[in-house]
Amino acid sequence: MDHPTLPLGLYQYEHTAALFDGTVTINGVDATFTTAPIVSDIFQGMVRGDFDVAELGLTYFLRTFVLEDPPFLALPIFPNRNFRHSAIFVNTASGIEKPQDLAGKTIGEFALYGHDAGVWPKGILADDYGVTPDQCRWVIGGTNHPIPSFDWIPQPMPADVDIRHAANDETLGAMLEAGEIDALISVDVPQALLDGSPEVARLFPDYQTVEREYYRRTGIFPVMHVVAIRTELARQPDLALAIYHAFTEAKEIPARRYRDRAAKRHMAVMTPWFSELFAENQRLLGEDWWPYGVEANRTAVDTFLRYHHEQGLSTHQLTSEDIFVPDLLRT
Repeated sequence: MDHPTLPLGLYQYEHTAALFDGTVTINGVDATFTTAPIVSDIFQGMVRGDFDVAELGLTYFLRTFVLEDPPFLALPIFPNRNFRHSAIFVNTASGIEKPQDLAGKTIGEFALYGHDAGVWPKGILADDYGVTPDQCRWVIGGTNHPIPSFDWIPQPMPADVDIRHAANDETLGAMLEAGEIDALISVDVPQALLDGSPEVARLFPDYQTVEREYYRRTGIFPVMHVVAIRTELARQPDLALAIYHAFTEAKEIPARRYRDRAAKRHMAVMTPWFSELFAENQRLLGEDWWPYGVEANRTAVDTFLRYHHEQGLSTHQLTSEDIFVPDLLRT
């Protein structure tokens, strides 16, 4: 008997490779996987109806809840996560030496007001340093290349925050290096920093130490993206569970490879001292350092949901019970 066809949009990560090459299949469906060189193109494809299941940035997913009939629910699968103290950059002549100095400054933000790698730093700045978005001026745009406004997704703008979009020919990275903005929050690293420009630095130069301390204190490994499913398909619990199990199995393949190859000091990896880094990360993050499921991620997800509401991006504060497929809430 033929299985139903299920089009999925997904970036190619090492923990999704087994889905693309067919090593892992989704039980009961004929899945077709589509990727893109820019992950936001996958997001846009899901919004315009190209996929039944797809990776969505967490804020892109949450913005659809302002619609009268929200089209998606989330599966507790988190293909992209990253610590984000390292996503805050400053102009070295701006007088910003500590987080509190951001108050009163002009800050660039990549792509849209409240992108995934922006919601986290803004929330952390508010919680830990008392700097809230309304204390700053904001310029939205591309970091290393100009990008237009993402008009294909709802863009709520809090009334008490000064926000404008950069001109069509401007990049936030160049504006930061020139001192036209004082700071930048961006998923992309400014090219000026990569090129060694003395005009651009990270707000937290020793960001790895700061981020590790943040994890020890909070237990949060920030989630960036979820896998979303159309609401009509989410009513099929066997389908949702099959997708969840397949993604979990695919993730375990590279995780097991990292664990098994520690005895040979990961000799297939080009990065020097990688085994020491892997061992240090395991000591801090645990055996399953990239967990799926609701319970293992509840603190991180609920913190993001709080930040999203506090930053004026959600009309009310959502909960994990609001956004995840009900049959997967016990995962």
